[in-house]
Amino acid sequence: MVDLFLGKVLVTNNRDKDELDTEREILLRLQNRVVLLFFGSADCPKCQDFAPTLKEFFVHLTDEFYVERSAQLVLLYISMDESEDQQKKFLKDMPKRWLFLPYEDLYKKELEMMFNVEEIPTVVVLRPDCTVITSNAVDEISRLGPDCFRNWQEAADIIDRSFMLAEEFDNLHLRSITDPLRRLKYKVEDKKKKKKKKKKKKSKMWGEEEEEEEEEEEEEGEGKGQEPWG
Repeated sequence: MVDLFLGKVLVTNNRDKDELDTEREILLRLQNRVVLLFFGSADCPKCQDFAPTLKEFFVHLTDEFYVERSAQLVLLYISMDESEDQQKKFLKDMPKRWLFLPYEDLYKKELEMMFNVEEIPTVVVLRPDCTVITSNAVDEISRLGPDCFRNWQEAADIIDRSFMLAEEFDNLHLRSITDPLRRLKYKVEDKKKKKKKKKKKKSKMWGEEEEEEEEEEEEEGEGKGQEPWG
């Protein structure tokens, strides 16, 4: 996936419009991710209808309010807009984590031909190695919502056991496969701590008893050394 965008500039849809323009930045953002290429346009009625669904889909997979950790998912908006202002208007209400190519970058046309995009909206789902999982996931996203990410994740051979929807934690007791081992470790440590406390307590008691005996011996010694009154 990284190779597909090396040498290109990817812009983050945040307030500062941060640019990812080095190999390291692009690598960190795209490597080992399922990548969605969203081909759309602001003046396309179908795109306008689908955009809220895609936005909700993306947010449910990447926002900590819904998931414990953000899913290994990246979305790039490939603009088919007729002007840069139109593109800006479309992206204004979209998630800040979305990426997009600069409006003037003609690479958008190459991607359109590369993935045989014949209509919009189109969402091409790619594995990390750039091979296609789904040529157009618009219908799948509309029907299944976030659940379809699991299918893509398996198809992409990406392992991320921490991806869980928030509602799945309701009746969850073990947060990971190592949880029983950690609990056993804590129990052993607790037992050790309790034993140490008992030893300290006993040592303290013995110390107090020894001090009392020493005080009694000192008193007896003082009594013997005293001369009788009168």
